Amino acid sequence: MNQKIMGLMDFVRAAKSQISEIDCAKLDMMRAERADLLMLDVRESSEHEQGHLEGALLVPRGILEAAADPAYPKHVPQLVDAKGRAIVIYCATGGRSAMAAATLKLMGFSEVYSLAGGISQWGAENRPMVKEARYV
Repeated sequence: MNQKIMGLMDFVRAAKSQISEIDCAKLDMMRAERADLLMLDVRESSEHEQGHLEGALLVPRGILEAAADPAYPKHVPQLVDAKGRAIVIYCATGGRSAMAAATLKLMGFSEVYSLAGGISQWGAENRPMVKEARYV
């Protein structure tokens, strides 16, 4: 039995083959044209605090399936309610968001995109970010 051992980039490549990626300019256009657009940040809370897109919903990749499942008691209503809307997912560089987009597609979300290059690309293009500390 010669099963190929997969690494992270194998998972990312597989996800990217199943999803649609958009660039920063397309995201800007979607934000302007689609009032119901949900932007989903799948990074960790500490990353989100360092800078995020205005209005983005934070759902770390590690809890995505639970957050998106209406049958799970601690689901995130804002995400569940977006099942039929456009969702643009981002992370630091585009790997986690690609895997998250593939996962949401499998869960029945109809219009899901991953931001190519993630927030790193967004920042490299000097686009606006919100930086705020959270006090818990």
